[in-house]
Formats: sequence, C-alpha cells, structure tokens
Amino acid sequence: MEAVTQYLLTGLSVGSVYAMVGLGFYVMWTAAKAVNFNFGDIFMLGAVLTVVAMDQGIPLLPAAVLAVVVAAIAAAAIERGFVRPFNQEANAIGWMLTTIAVGTMIESATTALFGSNPRGLPSPLAESPIRLGGAGIYPQELLLPVALVLVAVGLELFYRRTMLGRAMRAVAWNRTAAGLVGIDADRITLIAFGLAGGLGAMAGVLIGPVVQASSTMGGVIGLKGFMVAIIAGIANARGVVIAGVLYGVSEKFIEGYLSTAARDAIGFTLMVLLLLLFPQGLFGRKEIKKV
Repeated sequence: MEAVTQYLLTGLSVGSVYAMVGLGFYVMWTAAKAVNFNFGDIFMLGAVLTVVAMDQGIPLLPAAVLAVVVAAIAAAAIERGFVRPFNQEANAIGWMLTTIAVGTMIESATTALFGSNPRGLPSPLAESPIRLGGAGIYPQELLLPVALVLVAVGLELFYRRTMLGRAMRAVAWNRTAAGLVGIDADRITLIAFGLAGGLGAMAGVLIGPVVQASSTMGGVIGLKGFMVAIIAGIANARGVVIAGVLYGVSEKFIEGYLSTAARDAIGFTLMVLLLLLFPQGLFGRKEIKKV
C-alpha cells in the first residue's frame, strides 16, 4: 500500500508538470493554430534563469518571477520572429522547422553559458521529505498539483471574465471575424505566446528544485507536454489537465512495477494507440469548416 501511495503522489506531481506544459500548448494553439516546438526549452529557461539569478544574490521568489518574465518575453519574441512570418497560410508548416531550429540554438547557447552539468535550485520546500500514508515526498512536489489547479482555474476565469481573455477566445473561434470587430489578432497571438511561455517557465521553476536545472531538462518534458495536449484534444483545457495528470500517474506505476526503461516505451506506445482510436483526442471535437 505504501508503494501505491508513493506512485500516486509522485505521479500526481510529475503529471501536473506535463499538464502545465500542455496548457501552454493549448494557449498557443487556440490563438494561432500553431505552437512553439521549442517550448521545452522555454520550460528549461524558467529553472536555469532562476539559478543564474540566485547566483547573483537575488532571493528565490524575485529570481523566479524574473525568470518567468524573461522566458515569457522570449516566447513572445519567438512568435514574432519565427512563427508569424511562416504561418501566413492555412497549411503552412515553416513555423515547425524554424521553432525546432531555435530550440536547438537556445539549448546549445544555454549549455555553453550555463554548463552541461545539472545544478540544484535551492528551495526550502525541497530540503526534507514528509510522510503521507507511509510514502515520502517533498513539499515542493505537493506544490505542483496545487499550482496546476490555480493555473487551470485562473485561465478559465481569465478567458471568461476579462476583456483580453474574451478577445483571445474570439480570435480562437474565428480570427477573421475577430479582426472585423476591431480585435488585433496579431497582437492577441503575441500575448498568447507570451502567456504560454510564462506558464511553461513557471512549471520549470516549480520542478527545478526536485530534478535540478540543466540545459537539457526541457526536451523530453516538452515532448510529453505536447503529446498530452494532442491526446486530450489540444483545444480542451480541462482535458489537457486530466490527460497530463493521468499520464504522469501511469508513468510512475509503469516505472515502479516494471522499469524506468519501460516507462517511456510503454507510455509513448499508449499515446500512439490512443491517437489511432481517438484522432481528435480524448476530449476533442472535430472542427467543422463552412465553405
């Protein structure tokens, strides 16, 4: 029973990270029908920049806020320079290649400046584990699902209760019609990518004290976050949250009862099978376009 509790708790924390990264993809996709394929590197910047800022004597909380802001600005700049120019047509795919290339550049530059060795991100919540139901877990890990709930609820309120959120929903629904009523769709898309970048960087900051910060930490997590979003139906925020948590929990059970090597092999296989069975995602709906 202790093992089951351990897998559930650690899976919940890891799944919360996947879900937050997946929500970033959701925010980008709904605004632009395009995503930043180096989003894992934006996630990585959150943790790495926090460590760099703390090296300069900045306390943890201000350092984390600064890192999230810088990562959000970087994500917005990527949309302006590498997504928008290649996403002018409905079936354009140039943004895929350019964002992948930019991701390689970011990772290489971070390795050169930050170093290739993982470094700890000090946090008082990751110093000593606590016992819950016989399982040991750091308070920092318990903070992740709490943050996920706050982010999900905050996004829901933002989209429904604010003028900017409603404008983003209008652009997501029909970009052309939104422009006809005076909404600057390009500006909204820029803001959406910045918001998504902030979400990804925040996830990196929150998980950094548990896994340590490194230039390569975002690659696999970015890929899993994207896959979670696709499996859920990338236009369904609640589905992304559910799929991310379930995937994280299933990973830990596979890792615990089989092996770490089997974790990703079985996990990605399940994702492919789910896509074959549900091409629109578990919670997605087929888009109908009138011509």
